[in-house]
This record gives sequence, structure tokens and C-alpha cells, in this order.
Amino acid sequence: MTGLLSRAVRHGRRLLPGARDYAAVPRSWRRDLLAGLTVGIVALPLALGFGISSGAGAEAGLITAIVAGVVAAVFGGSNVQVSGPTGAMVVVLAPIVAMHGVGAVAIVSLLAGVIVLGAGVLRLGRAVSMIPWPVIEGFTLGIAVIIFLQQVPALTGSATHASHGNVVVEAVSAITSADPVYLLWALGAVVIISACMLLLPRLHRAIPGSLVGIVVVTALTLVLPDPLAPIGDLPRTLPLPALPVLDLATLSALLLPAVTVAALAAIESLLSARVAAGLADTGPYDPDRELVGQGLASIAAGIFGGMPATGAIARTAVNVRSGAVTRLAAITHAVILLLVIVMVSGPVGAIPLAALSGVLMVTATRMVHAGTVRSILRSTRADAAAFVITAVVTVSVDLIVAVGIGMVVAGLFAIRGLARATGVHREPLDGEARAGDERIAVVRFDGPLFFAAADRVLDTVTGLDGVSVVILRMSQLELVDATGAHVLSEIVQRLEARGVTVLIKGVREGHTELFRTVGVLDALRDQRHLFDDLTAAVAHARSHVARDNGDIAESPA
Repeated sequence: MTGLLSRAVRHGRRLLPGARDYAAVPRSWRRDLLAGLTVGIVALPLALGFGISSGAGAEAGLITAIVAGVVAAVFGGSNVQVSGPTGAMVVVLAPIVAMHGVGAVAIVSLLAGVIVLGAGVLRLGRAVSMIPWPVIEGFTLGIAVIIFLQQVPALTGSATHASHGNVVVEAVSAITSADPVYLLWALGAVVIISACMLLLPRLHRAIPGSLVGIVVVTALTLVLPDPLAPIGDLPRTLPLPALPVLDLATLSALLLPAVTVAALAAIESLLSARVAAGLADTGPYDPDRELVGQGLASIAAGIFGGMPATGAIARTAVNVRSGAVTRLAAITHAVILLLVIVMVSGPVGAIPLAALSGVLMVTATRMVHAGTVRSILRSTRADAAAFVITAVVTVSVDLIVAVGIGMVVAGLFAIRGLARATGVHREPLDGEARAGDERIAVVRFDGPLFFAAADRVLDTVTGLDGVSVVILRMSQLELVDATGAHVLSEIVQRLEARGVTVLIKGVREGHTELFRTVGVLDALRDQRHLFDDLTAAVAHARSHVARDNGDIAESPA
């Protein structure tokens, strides 16, 4: 009891921030501040765009980037992770807003935050490693498609809020009913944004192409008569914290959406933190603490009227490549965004929605790497199928459902592969051949023996004809589950019922208890039919054959 309590205390301390998080600040503070400034500039249009695209509003995106950005930076498990609203979260939030209203966002953020926080306390941070790479890339591709298609209604002037149906249907409907004049202006804005984002970084990678493009488009709309709708008024301060009203009916209606949001927040944040750990030597990340930090960040964002937050892979990568070493960089990025609200909310409100749509379209395109897609499609049929199915289900149904289906598909193919790795081979007897050896079958088991391979193993071994003794070699048997052990017991019983003597050789120490529990050992005619050495087992088998031929008077056990 004392040892358990001691481990719990150590785990609790590991989840809390400390001075160790900022040990490198005296040496790195200049780089951290510069990286934070860079990420803040990059994050501004994304926070605005994702907030609008989710249906919660531009202010919700900014609030989330500020509040969640600070909380996740302080309490999270990565030194360089940058958190805030993300495209993946928009994909999940948009239908929630459409069904339950904008007021549901803060409640879902609170509930999801509590769930993610609990997952971190319960040490579930390593669970993301169980998701196969093709499934991760599949839902990333699906998310990118959804983010791209979500911008089409805004470009046609037919909608400025979250869609209420499937994004493909909404996009097609928006195009067919588009206002030609509005569409031309919007496409012009997208072209300018895209050119700035794609070309300016080639001149110098420190140039924030998205921000420059937004400034250019906004300036043009201020001096030219145009139909493009702007963001509108933004708050000049952060709202006061307040708990949303939560009753039993609301809780029951939003609990399942909150679980979905929590699952996505955990997956995306841990993936982002893992990617960041590989980009530069900024110290390891703690997945459990990362979940705690992201959970607290979503709770804080919900209290301030924001939306659920996750670790943002793109902004984290910018942070690392800009030289960030400690959490000071992510905190600085949030402070920069706070200064935007306080000092320049008026000009920011004049930004055309079409410009933000252009930013998100380019961002969605950059989420998909052609080389990665080709690698997966050319790898194995199983991985290609999991990738394609996950992407299609993400776009057509739901992100979390897609991850679940993708994991099931990948799991089924993995099980099939393991089942094929199960080997059952008849071996020749060692040494000089003797009369009657043809009536002795040595059967070697290789690899795993589990439920998926059980019937094939049963049919192969019990199908042996013309033998009097069967030696089952178990020394090469690796994984055995209860079904596999039960099949072994059934093999022994069926062969013994036909008058075939079964000898078992080389049971591994880790399998003995399972074999005894399931009844494999009890199925033997005699416990002396269990051997550690193949030579002794073969000698015993030959004595049985000799007895059957009448060459000896004493019958062996």
C-alpha cells in the first residue's frame, strides 16, 4: 500500500510544472522570444480562420489561441508544443455547432478538457502509439479535404457560418448557387493569398506569407468597392471567465460529442508533441503530462468562451524551426495574440472572410504530402486499404468513426498476417532411419498460435494419416492465447481417441500455466508423455511403435 501511494505521488509530481521547464531560459530567451513572435504572426490568421470555420466565431479562435496557448505551454509535456484551435478540431466542432448552437462549444470544451485531463492522470498517454501510421495519414488527408471544402461556401457568398450537412454536398450546393460577382472577387483574394504564402517564403523563409497576403487583400478591399464580407467587430479585451450553464439534459446531449472532441484532442496533441520531439533536440516530451496540459487548456478556453484546443503540428513546427528551446516561446506567441486584441482589433475586423478562406485552403493543401501518400499506396495492400478507407470515411461520415474503422481494418489485416505466420510443419526424424519411423510424425509449431490460426492448425494436425505416434514440438511456439491452447487440447483428445499416442516436447515456461489451466496437459494419456528433449521423445515414440509391432513385450507408458 505504501509503495503504491509512493508511486502515485511521484507520478503526480511528474505531471506538474517546475523550475526544470525553464532551466535553459537564461541561455535561450532571445531565440524563444523571436520564435514566439514568429509563431504569433503565423497563428493570427489561422486562429481567426479556424474560429470562423467552426461556427464559433473569430473571437473564439483568438481566445482559444491565447488562453489555451498559455495554459498548455505551462502545464503540457512538451517544451516547444504550440496549442490552439486546429483544422481537425474544426471538422468535429462544425456539426456540433450546427446541431446544438454556438453556446454548446464552451460546454463541450469543458467536458472534453476534463476527459483529456483524466486520461493524463490515468497514464493513457502512450495509447496513441497504437494507432497505425496509415490510419493517421488517412484521417489527416480526410481532414485536409474537409477543411478545403468548408471554405467553398464562404468563397461563393452563400454562407458565412458552419455548414449543417456533409461538406461535399454543401460545397457542390454553394457552387451551383454562387453569386458570380462575389465568386470572382473571392477567387481573386485566394489567388493573392496563395501567391504570397507559396512564393514569399522562397525569398526568405522568415517572411509570413499568410499575413502579408491578408494585409494586401484587406488594403485592396478598403480602397476598392467590393462585395466581400469582412470578419466584423472583435472584442478589445478578453472576456471575463464564467462557467457555462450545465444541466442534466445538456450534459446527456453533449457528452458523446465531448468524448469525440476529447479523443481527437488527445490524438492530435500527442502526435504533434511526438513530431516536435523529432524535429530538434529540445528535450523529451511526457505524453501523460501533455494530456494533462491539453485538458487544462480546453477547460480554461471553455471558461473564457473559447473552443477546445489541441497541439498544432504546423505552428509547433514553425516554433521549432524558428529556434524555440523552452516554453517561453509558446507563451510569447499567446502574448502577441493578446496584444493584437488589445491594440489592433479594429483593423483585424476589416479582414475579408475570403482572405481567411484562402489561408485555410493553402493550409489544407500543405497538410497532404504527395510522397507520403505514394509510399503508403505502394507499401502493402493492407496499409493502402486502411489509408483509403480512413480518408473516405473521414470525409463522408465522421473523423472518430473513421479512426475506429481504420484501426479495425488495420487490425484485421494484421491478424491475418499473424495467422499466416503460424507455421505447422512435419519434420523428418533425426539420426539413422529405423523400421517403423514412418509411423512417427514430428510436428513443429512456429510463430503465434491464436484464434485466427486455430482452425487451420487443428485441421492440419488431426489430418495426419498412417501414424501411431505424434510428437508436438512446442519450443518454437511464440505467442499462445486461450483459443490456441484449447486447440492444442482438442488436437490431443482427437488423436488419442483414434488410438494415436501424443507426446509433447519443449513447452515454454511462459506457456505452462496456460496449458495446465486450459487442459492441454491433462489431455495427455500419461504425464510422462511430456518431454524437454527431442531425442528422448523420439526414443519413447519408437518404443511405442516397436510395441505395436510386437518387437517388445513391455508396453511403454
